[in-house]
Amino acid sequence: MRTAGFTLVEMLIALSIFALLSIGGVSLLSFSIDSRQRTTERLDSLASVVRTRSLLTADLAQATPRTWRDESGLRRPAFAGNSGEAALQLVRGGWANDGAAPRSSLQRVAYRLDGDRLVRTAAPMVDGTAESPPAVLLTGVTSLKMRFHAGGEWRDDWQPVTDDALPDAVEVTVASAAIPPLRQVFLVGPGPAA
Repeated sequence: MRTAGFTLVEMLIALSIFALLSIGGVSLLSFSIDSRQRTTERLDSLASVVRTRSLLTADLAQATPRTWRDESGLRRPAFAGNSGEAALQLVRGGWANDGAAPRSSLQRVAYRLDGDRLVRTAAPMVDGTAESPPAVLLTGVTSLKMRFHAGGEWRDDWQPVTDDALPDAVEVTVASAAIPPLRQVFLVGPGPAA
């Protein structure tokens, strides 16, 4: 008496087809997870660039011609910049004081390249205080160049005639592993007095 069923060959063929479909499904799932991870990384790097641009725009637009004193009491210029060291330091206005802390609306901020990271530091008081721990804005930075516009010309270093002088504009060119070279120009302060 013969019963209906699958032969060993038919079972092996069915299992082989199921294995091929499973491999295809796992490959598709793996590809979609990798794609999502790469998309997330790209969006994070783009968000970092936008955040950095917003901070630079706000800080430079509110730059004030206010000199300051460091922790040892030495007088420092209101605005300092050097492309070779990839550093920028300034005093800005407009710092919100929602908690009514005993401080002014001025804030001293600095941008510098720390290895392959662009960092921003701020000081709680303009005069006589150390900077806060750095906030990392961009990582994987391969190059950072700054130029300063004043008197109708671009300069690699900011060498003001007086300690309270500000440039008209700052050009920042940054490149990293995640983005090609990006050149941005920012206006500084409210502009020259008429």
